Amino acid sequence: MNHRPAPRHSHTSGTSPLEALEQSFLALAHSERPLTLPADLVCDDPVEGAWPVDRIRTRLAHPSTRPELRSGTWCEVVRRAHTLGEPWSVVAAAMTIPVLRRMLARLSRPAHLERQEVEQEALTAVTVALAGVDAADPGLDRELFAAADRAVHRLVYAARRRGEREAGEPMAHLGRLHTTIGAEGEGMTDEHQVLACAVRARVVNLAEAQLIARTRLHGEPMGALASERGVSARQLYRHRSSAEQRLAAHLRPQAQ
Repeated sequence: MNHRPAPRHSHTSGTSPLEALEQSFLALAHSERPLTLPADLVCDDPVEGAWPVDRIRTRLAHPSTRPELRSGTWCEVVRRAHTLGEPWSVVAAAMTIPVLRRMLARLSRPAHLERQEVEQEALTAVTVALAGVDAADPGLDRELFAAADRAVHRLVYAARRRGEREAGEPMAHLGRLHTTIGAEGEGMTDEHQVLACAVRARVVNLAEAQLIARTRLHGEPMGALASERGVSARQLYRHRSSAEQRLAAHLRPQAQ
């Protein structure tokens, strides 16, 4: 098997991972030599020839398509992904997009968990599942969607727990500080000044202070900063959490 997991798609705050994958998929379907599949995979009409993969996907999702045709199509797409690799790995992942969109639209997620991060988690789960699923299994599509569903619910649960742990603790300390911080001995009611003092005290570094200020104080989306810094949003969430824990430990005794 020479199947390679589909690469993570880079994205900005305005372009979602699902949309990035969708654009790659549509480019394959509408190039000068469109990527096609036999139409009889999803169509009972024997006179039909080959259809572009996006038309196959549309028919695959249509209620009138018989379950056995749907299963056979999924098996063929995954078989090609396993045996041929790219671009069929992209096609196999993109076939899941309509269902993933419906799944994620129903998902209740915390406000601080960005849509892009949830989409990437779902796609990563699908990619991993695609690599290990049995291409002859008629229920493989359900296995792919179940893997995505488990992954996003784990992510949401972890985000809620993280939010409960973080809920206001570092920022509450910032807001309560008045005259207890600063070598100058002057009152510091401004959160930016508190962060500046924490940098001078080497509790957090400048990049961490900027991350806290831009996301917590100015409300910038984590996805935008991740793209700017060339890292994943998940990595930045971890960095911020670590910095805020150090900041909270530093500020707690001074705010008492």
